[in-house]
Amino acid sequence: MGTQMSSARRGVATDEMKLVAKDEDVSLDWLVKQIAKGSIIIPSNNVRPQKIHNVGIGKGLKTKVNVNIGTSTLNVNLDEEIEKAKVAVKYHADTMMDLSDGGDVGSIRRAIMEVSPITFGTVPIYEAYNHGVEVHKNPLNLSEDDFLNAFENNAKDGVDYTTIHAGITKDIAKRILKVQRHGGVVSKGGTITAAWMLKYDKENPYFAHYDYLVEIARKYDVTFSLGDALRPGSILDSHDELQVQEMINVARLTKQAHEKDVQVMVEGPGHVPLNEVAANVRLAKSLIGDVPYYVLGPLVTDVASGHDHIASAIGAAISAAEGVDLLCYLTPSEHLALPNSDDVKAGLIAYRIAAHAADLVKIREKAIKWDMKMTEARRTLDWETQLALSIDPEEAAKIHSRTGQHPGNNVPCTMCGGACVYVMLPQQRKYEKPNEKLQQVE
Repeated sequence: MGTQMSSARRGVATDEMKLVAKDEDVSLDWLVKQIAKGSIIIPSNNVRPQKIHNVGIGKGLKTKVNVNIGTSTLNVNLDEEIEKAKVAVKYHADTMMDLSDGGDVGSIRRAIMEVSPITFGTVPIYEAYNHGVEVHKNPLNLSEDDFLNAFENNAKDGVDYTTIHAGITKDIAKRILKVQRHGGVVSKGGTITAAWMLKYDKENPYFAHYDYLVEIARKYDVTFSLGDALRPGSILDSHDELQVQEMINVARLTKQAHEKDVQVMVEGPGHVPLNEVAANVRLAKSLIGDVPYYVLGPLVTDVASGHDHIASAIGAAISAAEGVDLLCYLTPSEHLALPNSDDVKAGLIAYRIAAHAADLVKIREKAIKWDMKMTEARRTLDWETQLALSIDPEEAAKIHSRTGQHPGNNVPCTMCGGACVYVMLPQQRKYEKPNEKLQQVE
């Protein structure tokens, strides 16, 4: 059984490619060519059931949004995680990642996947960490096999893509002790890997045995999401030498994977000041080439605790407009606590807004159709259509009706009342009398 990339390189269109071409309204022939060269990926583990709705990620397609859920060592509640997964699916997340590192992570992963019929990702190093805690009572008492087994376990379970921290080497880890970083190393996977290398004076198993990972990924058609273990955790650390050194390594690893027909996307920061967001995307693309770029945020300030979904959505919109292909959301709980279901919804909605705002720049001709329909509904005071077109119809309807208005009544809302611009000027809309029920003239 081949990979999506190997099929594309043979000129064969898979079922997943046909679905993505239809979803994105693009030519199947064009899509196959983009997948063949790595510009577009369709993460799709070949052991997952066909009921999964896979998405395409990459240049020329709609910007996608990822939702992170999962347990921590201090909070393990499978029911809560399943509820969060259902909320993510309900509000149209494109992809989902299980970041669980507490409890029986294998069982938790499989249970979440059961209720998540969308593209699914994980971070295998968290399973290795969990193994160290549960079996050895020490998260760093890990063997190289523990690292590799964790990756293979995820692949066998049907995970579509995995974050692999293969770009951080032992030499770079040693530099961490010499380079002053205001925010330190904030990637959990990066910290675990760096601490392990420094403790045992050994090379990163995911770097040393990368060829083995590639073979496993090829077998199951697992997409690599090459992680940014040294992403800045403060805007003060943006684009320091550690971040850039790792990105250079990741660029080489991307080429190695492509040689074996394994799909790749590359992960980016993190915390980046507003004036460096566009530059980050351009720098990354210049190094990694025309492959999908996946960023966390980025956060454009460090002081928005409780509202980090907003602070990061600002950076997300700019980065996506510059060419980022997949946005990893943040929630209001970032830096504070494990998110709940409400936080998942808030973060996802903020990021879907950011993604669409970016698509109005990247693929304007297609993306603008949504806004055109909304504009017409507002001009004609068609509230039912306005609410249905909203990115969060439930919240829009709740706000509109709280002063007793009904969407079936085509009258101005309470914001402007009789001074509504679409009532005051007959040229915009014909009506009977201001402040009375309006009748749309065909």
